[in-house]
Amino acid sequence: MTVVLAPLPGRVVALADVPDPVFAQQMVGSGVAIEPARGQGPLTVVAPISGKILKLHPHAFVIFGEKATGVLVHIGIDTVKLEGDGFTLIAAEGDTVDAGDPIVSFDPAHIDTTGYSAICPVVVMDSKPDTVESSSVGGDVATGDTLFDWSA
Repeated sequence: MTVVLAPLPGRVVALADVPDPVFAQQMVGSGVAIEPARGQGPLTVVAPISGKILKLHPHAFVIFGEKATGVLVHIGIDTVKLEGDGFTLIAAEGDTVDAGDPIVSFDPAHIDTTGYSAICPVVVMDSKPDTVESSSVGGDVATGDTLFDWSA
């Protein structure tokens, strides 16, 4: 069992409610999304699991953990088009991290000004649709709260 922590504070929403069909239809994998908290200035996004940072972009990262579990955190929708504007990398690709270690910071209010959605999908890579269940959907989470448990 892998415990996946909330990488940032906000309201938990179902992937079906993410305004991107790739995530909404769970093509990347099953999970949930977090609508980031506003009004706190920049937020630090942390590692949801312990492991190695397999991929790191300003707008997204994948951590490969124990039991061959990869977790993707995607910061916003279509935010790749910002080419890093508004994001600050804290960690580096290839780093080994513990759950809760800081990875990147961004300001959701800045993303709001670009017209893109700041919603952040948190997905178990290559998992079958609807295999992640979270009792947190519809509620608020703080950074580091348990978002969901994953068992392959």
